[in-house]
Amino acid sequence: MYESINSFSEDEILKFYENISKRVRELRESHKISQLDMALSIDIKSAAFYSNCEKNKYGKHFNLEHLYKISKILNISLNEFFI
Repeated sequence: MYESINSFSEDEILKFYENISKRVRELRESHKISQLDMALSIDIKSAAFYSNCEKNKYGKHFNLEHLYKISKILNISLNEFFI
């Protein structure tokens, strides 16, 4: 009935994070907000860390709190990240 946790590959999870990060970037850019401004607005003190999340670099990615705050700033539904 349900797949076990072992049936999800690391590549599949990485692709999931990459898709969300790509969507975050598209939405941020469409609202003409810089990475620095967005980072500071969601209480991330480093534009470099934020950039790494958008690029999934060094294993960094957005968590649920980040996505929630970004959705509030952009005035969009959380569903927009999963399209």
